[in-house]
Amino acid sequence: MIELKSVEEVGKMAVAGQFVGELLSELKGVAAVGVNLMDIEHHARRRIKERGAESCYWDYAPSFGRGPFRNVLCLSVNDAVLHGLPHDYVLADGDLLSIDMAVGIDGWNADSALSFVVGTPDPTDLKLIEATEVALDAAIKAAQPGGKIGDISAAIGEVAHSYGYGVNGEFGGHGIGRTMHEAPHISNSGRARRGMKLNPGLTIAIEPWLCKTTDKIRYDEDGWTIRSADGSRTAHSEHTVAITVNGPQVLTARS
Repeated sequence: MIELKSVEEVGKMAVAGQFVGELLSELKGVAAVGVNLMDIEHHARRRIKERGAESCYWDYAPSFGRGPFRNVLCLSVNDAVLHGLPHDYVLADGDLLSIDMAVGIDGWNADSALSFVVGTPDPTDLKLIEATEVALDAAIKAAQPGGKIGDISAAIGEVAHSYGYGVNGEFGGHGIGRTMHEAPHISNSGRARRGMKLNPGLTIAIEPWLCKTTDKIRYDEDGWTIRSADGSRTAHSEHTVAITVNGPQVLTARS
């Protein structure tokens, strides 16, 4: 079931979205060469508690994964792209880190992710990250009232292919609102002018993610961490977006 939100409810989601955007920017500043992933995780736990927010990840138990997720961040390094478990790992020069987080405030949720390099960047890593960011921007522009879900999917796929990357269709964007994952699913590749109509009040998380030299993935033994099948670098960008009568509104904008 798809629930369209009122203007007031979108405003409540924007409160959560503002916090998510601000904290992601803050965490990007915390991450540096020599910093342990668990330090980033505990920083986020502290800030979420101080804000009186609730992590959407803590105790999350979908069909994949082994047991409930007991962290507030997904921290994915280098060839890991989604659902990376925070663990005892010290960031090295040139590591590509993706941070994904979702929180709820007063019963309304927002979800966002970004990727960046700590220390000395490899130009090919920067290109990969750029591709996800450009794809996200294009997808947001395509999320117009009266349009179709396929417009968003097609925009992502078009950018990915223009950069020379393949697209994996197993994980993509999703509805969001009272819970972290709601209908509809939003594929990262598709055909324009196809699928569900984008009506004002629809709130969605759009999240292009890419692997450098493959469109195949594999899982770690933890059942959570998803990596590129060939060990190549990966990147992930995501925003929570509301469809409004005036066009798409990004609820998780970062400074």
